[in-house]
Amino acid sequence: MTTGAVSDFGKGQLLADTLDRAKAEDRAALIAYLPAGFPTVDGGIKAIKAAFEGGADIVEVGLPHSDPVLDGPVIQTADDIALRGGVKIADVMRTVKEAHEATGKPVLVMTYWNPIDRYGVERFVRELAEAGGAGCILPDLPVQESALWREHADAHGLATVFVVAPSSKDERLATITAVGSGFVYAASLMGVTGTRESVGEQAADLVRRTRVTSKIPVCVGLGVSNAVQAREVAAFADGVIVGSAFVQRILDADGDEAAGLAAVKELAAELADGVRRS
Repeated sequence: MTTGAVSDFGKGQLLADTLDRAKAEDRAALIAYLPAGFPTVDGGIKAIKAAFEGGADIVEVGLPHSDPVLDGPVIQTADDIALRGGVKIADVMRTVKEAHEATGKPVLVMTYWNPIDRYGVERFVRELAEAGGAGCILPDLPVQESALWREHADAHGLATVFVVAPSSKDERLATITAVGSGFVYAASLMGVTGTRESVGEQAADLVRRTRVTSKIPVCVGLGVSNAVQAREVAAFADGVIVGSAFVQRILDADGDEAAGLAAVKELAAELADGVRRS
């Protein structure tokens, strides 16, 4: 395997193909988020497989962080459990590898920048590509400081997904879509992750404004927790991202692994039905 053989490394094209296929089927893609190492490393891998079995098209593997500024209390709780369990970046890579090999579906990592910076950009990208990763979502990496990351990610065929928010000006949206790849992660509202009663109109406006700048798919996250909300978002977005609701199902199982996995699979199936527009 050589670094020049992009097709042998990152699965960015697999991610693009998956989003294209969902569009061709007149539906939004279902993107699930689950942290690595939660409730254990092995348990987290099983949970991701359960989400795929239930109907998720893509999974984001969270790299647990001690200061997750974008994440609400549910994901903070999961991160704390994972960190107390001793999760390492090597475990994140193993999670990506086993989840992708078992399903053949695209698996991304969602992480804050500090762990990558400390680990080493080139090393992180190489290991993620070798694990079969499709790319990385980087919520706190400024676009203007992302050249080094993108250089290595592009060389390994990995997608670079940036996050936009309702407060993002049109000029910034254009800057992000010009250099991002895979999809744009559109935060449906200002604030942290977590379930909401309503996703709101801000998300639809953000998707509309982002699409003016580029043809890159726009996927919406933050607040979606049930099939009704998934259907609402699927009406205007290319993908629906769900995280806290999956994590909550595992927390509610209170250590019963079988019950937790069944709940994750059940929720994925409900959401997969919800993202179908017709």
